Amino acid sequence: MVHHHSNPSPLTDMSQLFFLVWLRKNLFNSWINTILTILLGTLLFNSLLKFGHWAGNFAKWEVIPQNLPLYFVGRFPPGEYWRLWLFLSLLMLMTGLTWGVLTRLSKGYLFNPTVLCGLALAVLTISIWPFIGDQPLLIRLQLSGLIVLLSVTAQISYWCGHPSFPWGQRLTLGWVVIFLIGLWLIMGGLGLPAISSIAWGGVLLTALMSLVSSILSFPFGILLALGRQSSLPVIRGLSTLYIELVRGMPLITILFVGLIMVPLFLPSGWRLDVVFRAILGLTLFVSAYLAETIRGGLQAIPKGQFEAANSLGLNTPLTLGLIILPQALKISIPAIVGLFISLLQDTTLVSIVGLFDLLGISRSILANPIFIGRHAEVYLFIGVLYWLLCYLMSQGSRYLEKQLRSHP
Repeated sequence: MVHHHSNPSPLTDMSQLFFLVWLRKNLFNSWINTILTILLGTLLFNSLLKFGHWAGNFAKWEVIPQNLPLYFVGRFPPGEYWRLWLFLSLLMLMTGLTWGVLTRLSKGYLFNPTVLCGLALAVLTISIWPFIGDQPLLIRLQLSGLIVLLSVTAQISYWCGHPSFPWGQRLTLGWVVIFLIGLWLIMGGLGLPAISSIAWGGVLLTALMSLVSSILSFPFGILLALGRQSSLPVIRGLSTLYIELVRGMPLITILFVGLIMVPLFLPSGWRLDVVFRAILGLTLFVSAYLAETIRGGLQAIPKGQFEAANSLGLNTPLTLGLIILPQALKISIPAIVGLFISLLQDTTLVSIVGLFDLLGISRSILANPIFIGRHAEVYLFIGVLYWLLCYLMSQGSRYLEKQLRSHP
């Protein structure tokens, strides 16, 4: 009987050789790096081993699935959850449309290996997550439906995204409409029962505050940056005074001013909602930092750009709007996104003033006698949620930078 021994393929040999070369070059290229690699590798292995032992034997993870609605929507009325599902469906629809169009315009691949792995991980998580409630199967189907809606819309828009169509204006208008519809669904009114902001909480409140504050602070920050570079002494002085004054105060002070001092300046009988007062404080704070970020981008633009615009007969508003600001904002994208990520993380401070954001909801859960002592599980879970939100923002900014580089 003849035995046939299969030889390893050349591709396998090349992969092993490349891996060994990479290890030698990056981790074991000197005796100091070799010692550091061994020490850090041992420390990391022991840490993962201890974490796995704690997570599998001592952690009580039931605190997560039993409070999942609180983590994501706070005390939003369960009978009105359909509003949030409708809003999420519209968001997935618009996200898929934007994703497909931008990928088509950049002539890239829609479902590359990274995207496929991300979608597969999302489906796997939905399949195995221990949802607690009356209808766990319905929740799985709804979440899976959102992923299918995102993928199908992206594919259709990829096929139909003709470059000659003015997609930029249409997509911007679509996002504005979706945002207004989302506010209407969350707040109520105009035919829907109003829902008090006290019922908002968790990821819903955190995302809403950071998103609205980012949108409102963006034009205000641009005006402050332009004002600080103005040739008019009054405008330049007021802009500089505001920026330096706000940057010299901690955010918690600004929040207390918005929550306590703002009602004193309103007419008698007027009372601004506490959530919108917190959003006002966040907007005033972030706009000062955003102004300096944009000013740095403006200073990076060569003076020849201004001179070229003047030679074409463009006035100052057209020069800024059509030539200078687009380039300055393109340069400042990484710093702007980093600022918005910091804003998302800084929303945890609103829990000090009585709002139930993601951190505030976690504290209320830990105050429940049933879950006393489950700090590690709760804070680890919200840490993962914050990381996921920040990671998505970071990836979105990298994708935007890539598109802008390919379309100068």
